[in-house]
Amino acid sequence: QVQLVESGGGLVQPGGSLRLSCAASGFTLRSYSIGWFRQAPGKEREGVSCMSAGDRSTYYAHSVKGRFTISRDDAKNAVYLEMNSLKPEDTAVYSCATVLCLPGLFTTEDDAYWGQGTQVTVSS
Repeated sequence: QVQLVESGGGLVQPGGSLRLSCAASGFTLRSYSIGWFRQAPGKEREGVSCMSAGDRSTYYAHSVKGRFTISRDDAKNAVYLEMNSLKPEDTAVYSCATVLCLPGLFTTEDDAYWGQGTQVTVSS
């Protein structure tokens, strides 16, 4: 069974850090470009970061550049999102998905694999 499962979310104070994990099963993640998305209540889903399968190039949304880092561990069939200097506006449900991650193009296809999401809340 093909699955993506996120973990690592939680409640953190402003300025704090969290590390999200996205573990794949049923397929080999290293063959896919992978992205992280977030959606806050009442807002549209936002692409946060992606990493290509080939040259491992990365993309970051302007709102998180310099604070978030995407990485992947092929041996563990997993992708990570290290989030530092968190702000209240980073509060959202974060999900991982297989994507197209190319210069100027960060999007999902109709047959993308999605995780169920993990809640990140930044609050004092």
